[in-house]
Amino acid sequence: MKKLVRVAAILAAWGCGLGTGIGIVAAQQAAPAGPGGGAGKAAAVAADGAVAKAGETPAAVNPAWWQVKGVHGTVYLLGSVHVMKPNVQWESPRLKAALDASDELYLEIANADDSAAMAPLALQFGMDMDHPLSSKLSKDDVALLDTVAKGIGLPGEAMLEPMQPWFVSATLEMVPMLKDGYDPASGIDLKLLAESKREQKRILGFETMSDQLHMMADVPQAEQVTMLHEQLTELDKSAADMNELVAAWERGDVEKIAGIDNRELAVKHPAEYKRMVVDRNTRWAATLDSVLKDPSTGTVFVVVGAGHLAGPDSVLKMLEKDGWKIQRE
Repeated sequence: MKKLVRVAAILAAWGCGLGTGIGIVAAQQAAPAGPGGGAGKAAAVAADGAVAKAGETPAAVNPAWWQVKGVHGTVYLLGSVHVMKPNVQWESPRLKAALDASDELYLEIANADDSAAMAPLALQFGMDMDHPLSSKLSKDDVALLDTVAKGIGLPGEAMLEPMQPWFVSATLEMVPMLKDGYDPASGIDLKLLAESKREQKRILGFETMSDQLHMMADVPQAEQVTMLHEQLTELDKSAADMNELVAAWERGDVEKIAGIDNRELAVKHPAEYKRMVVDRNTRWAATLDSVLKDPSTGTVFVVVGAGHLAGPDSVLKMLEKDGWKIQRE
């Protein structure tokens, strides 16, 4: 998967459920709601995908998760996919027991379900009313974007004019994923967030919504335009890439996830790899190191994008370097 090209898939693997929300907000901004309108179609495809799977028997899977014993407490870590098809049963009895035993939940963003807070931030970072999109793209890309947008059920390029290039990428990425049956509400993070709220557990985040939006919006605009160009020529691969990632996650194939999510980015875009992966993993590992050293820590469950727990620069490898023993469950 080309990390910097497939924006929603990036955030599905190592961003947050926020990335899914960004794509939906972008799709809604692309056209007014109404019969046949782009926003109406974008809002409907998620429901269509879920309904299509409603009669299926849930598929049992075995995602990778780990345990780290601290000075007094225990930290569990689960790699997440932030969008998921509704018919996936990923909570094994053993995993559920660890979740039930936890008194704190760490997510990338503690309020990832707060769409009211997310929408204005997404618009702040994703819209540029003074500089039309067509002024940033080549004429060929404008024409190609118009064709692609219409092909996925949006009204066309004109409705994307106020958007930043990265925000357009999120829009184009999310709509086909929704049509393929992926459901933001079925994402691991949002499900565990809802469960933890019902059980009145303490919920913490490694980052804020603003942090994650900056992660995409701060990519230099020339690179955003390149990302969008590459995406326009490879959009048909998006669902296949996402399916490959989810299949690896379902098998608990950490090496495959590392290959899909990290290695290509590290080779082709080392600066972005450092900023989006290494630097963030370093900060999160430092936070967890403090949690593990704290004698008041009880049982903590951590859920972050699967890419953050795979590969040589993963949070797990950093914790090992700090002297903690990692045990896969």
